[in-house]
Amino acid sequence: MNTWFTADTHFGHTNIIKYTKRPFLNAKAMDEALIANWNAKVQPGDNVYHLGDFALNSASECNDILDRLNGNIHLIRGNHEASAEACAKRFVWVRDYYELMVEDEEAHQGQQSIVLFHYAMRVWNASHHGNWSLYGHSHGTLPDEPASRSIDVGVDVHNLSPLSYQEVKVIMAKKQWVSPFARE
Repeated sequence: MNTWFTADTHFGHTNIIKYTKRPFLNAKAMDEALIANWNAKVQPGDNVYHLGDFALNSASECNDILDRLNGNIHLIRGNHEASAEACAKRFVWVRDYYELMVEDEEAHQGQQSIVLFHYAMRVWNASHHGNWSLYGHSHGTLPDEPASRSIDVGVDVHNLSPLSYQEVKVIMAKKQWVSPFARE
């Protein structure tokens, strides 16, 4: 079982194509590509953490999309969740914020702590200890902070696809973060 992260799919949202310059003629074509990209990576038993703005369509259309997506989907609320809230029982859970622990023998004490929130933060719980922060909302418009262990996991930043834990780990390893507790 793998762990995946994504945000800002905006299923059914025609205007997001223009706002983010997505390469689609309409929302139907965008939805089909997002579903195909998702399912090309995510397997049925995998855990997916969607960091907000899942869909802007009807509850029925949202349910139809959920029927087609692989994985056990956990939703962090974004600022556009009326459709997803109408289908809340289809998600493992729906929360505003979550601190995820991922088993990783290379991480401090064998676990990587990850703060999941729709919005970018400059500091977060235990950021000074190297905990990660994953977010969405900005659609790639915020400059990456090379010394910060935070990244935008939105589809507009990552080839319209979810990121695996391993992919996030590779990105974080390239960061120039230094613990404030490190001795000089």
